[in-house]
Amino acid sequence: MGAAGTRISEIDASEAGAGNISAFLSWPVELRRTFPVTEEVELPWHVPSLAGGTVLVTGSGRRLRQIAEDPEANVGALHIHDDGDHATLHTSPRRLFEQLTSELNSHLAVHEDQVSRRALEFHAVVHAQPPHLTYLSHLPAYRDSATMNARILRWEPETVVVLSQGIAVLQFMVPGSAELMAANVAGLRDHEIVLWSKHGVMARSDLSVTRAVDRVEYAETGARYEYMDIVAGGHGEGLTPDELARVADTFEVSSPWVDSGR
Repeated sequence: MGAAGTRISEIDASEAGAGNISAFLSWPVELRRTFPVTEEVELPWHVPSLAGGTVLVTGSGRRLRQIAEDPEANVGALHIHDDGDHATLHTSPRRLFEQLTSELNSHLAVHEDQVSRRALEFHAVVHAQPPHLTYLSHLPAYRDSATMNARILRWEPETVVVLSQGIAVLQFMVPGSAELMAANVAGLRDHEIVLWSKHGVMARSDLSVTRAVDRVEYAETGARYEYMDIVAGGHGEGLTPDELARVADTFEVSSPWVDSGR
């Protein structure tokens, strides 16, 4: 989580206290040695599939770039109770936050949806605010999934391999709202990264926290190329549909955004 927070900050995707990270661990974790302060909390979402597991979550308002310096001060650990509605929050005496991230409902809902559907033992979620992706979502012409993917997948051959399912683009919804939470969960069922228009992104991974950050970085790089092309007058060709299809065929990638011959 510290490495992920550092990288998100390095690509300017987390100004001040923006952004948040969580990771679900299904196996038993000894928490009291690191997080000896406990309190009972009611969860903002019903998560029966996470019962018995632990969700590590960043604190509200904490800077992601500071997690690596002092993880215990910036992260809390929720041990989920059997009812899926309550948890014991474990924190450090050095805790620097009053409550966990304001996006906790979205984090928990995504973890619950993925774990219940796929029987995962580990799942990571990262919310960040990469500037070029977010800027493009302010342009009405880019505010749909088909257009956004056509524009950002064309700049590097690697992008379609890493983000084969592309980005799901959501319309603007109030941060932390039930509306955004529901749309976010649905979007992340078929995609590994979702763009919240005029706000930021959420990415997931069942391999590692840093793999979720990799997806943000690839998507943001494509958006930066697209922004550069807009500023330069739109003269860049990018990968043609045929070239993109050849990449997908070579790496045996199936993508809804590529007209592959396979």
